[in-house]
Amino acid sequence: MNTRRNLIVGLGAGLFGLAALGAMGASTERQPMARSGNARFPNPTLFTHQGRKVQFYEELIRGKVVVLNMMYASCGRNCPTATANLRKVQQMLGERVGREVFMYSITLQPELDQPRHLQEYVDKFHIGPGWEYLTGDPQDILDLRYALGFYDVDPLVDGNQLNHTGMVRIGYEPIGRWTMAPALTDPEHILSAINHVDPRVELTGWGMQPQES
Repeated sequence: MNTRRNLIVGLGAGLFGLAALGAMGASTERQPMARSGNARFPNPTLFTHQGRKVQFYEELIRGKVVVLNMMYASCGRNCPTATANLRKVQQMLGERVGREVFMYSITLQPELDQPRHLQEYVDKFHIGPGWEYLTGDPQDILDLRYALGFYDVDPLVDGNQLNHTGMVRIGYEPIGRWTMAPALTDPEHILSAINHVDPRVELTGWGMQPQES
C-alpha cells in the first residue's frame, strides 16, 4: 500500500497551499514558489562552502531534483538536529546524491556565515559530496527565502530565524513539481517525498523502499 507516500504528499500539498496563501499577503517584490515548469527562480550569484561561485537557478536548480533547507552555523537548537536527520537521508540516497538528487542548505545569516564558516559546519557534521552549503549577499538570500516559501506573513513570526529552519523544500524544476516535508520527520518520509517528485523513480522504481505488508 502507498499510505506512507500519500501521507507525505498530502502534507506537502497542504503546506504548499499555506505558502501560496502567505504570498498573497506579502510584498509584491517577493515572489512565491514557482508552480509552473516555465516559471523562473531568482538567479543570484552565491558561494558554496568551498568558495565556489555559482548561479542559483542556472547551475543549482535548473533541470534537477533538489532538496533545500535553511540553516545558520551558530544555530544551536534546530539546525544541528535537522542536519543530522538530513545526513541520514543523504546516506539513504547513496550514489543518487550529486548525480540524480542535489542537496542544498542556504544560510539565514549570510552576513556572518562566510564560506569558511560553512566549511567548518560541513566538516563538523561529516557532510558528504552532493550536498552544498550556500551563502551570498543578504538581500539575495532574503529574496531566495521568499521565493522558496520559507516565510510567514506575520512579521513577528517571520523575523524569528528558527521558524525557517524546520522545513525542507523538495522539487523537480523542469515540470514544477514541488512539495515540502518537516526536517525532523522520519528520514524515510523525506526519502518518499524525494521519490515522489523524481520522475526516474516512477519510471524505474530506483530508490523505492519495499512496502510493508
